[in-house]
Amino acid sequence: MNRGRVILAVILIALGLVWIGQGTAIIAGTGPMTGQPFWAWVGAACVAVGVVLAGLEVRSRRAKAS
Repeated sequence: MNRGRVILAVILIALGLVWIGQGTAIIAGTGPMTGQPFWAWVGAACVAVGVVLAGLEVRSRRAKAS
């Protein structure tokens, strides 16, 4: 198990979801990110990368178990 990969995947997914919320103004705030679609796209990219990393970790665990 690559603990670093799992931690990075969780952080990327969580951060990406927050950025999506701020970029789409679902998470209200007064900062410069609120309501800016750019941050929603950056958040979506972070979530995608996090899901890929998590998938690679699951796949490598299954390969080791076989």
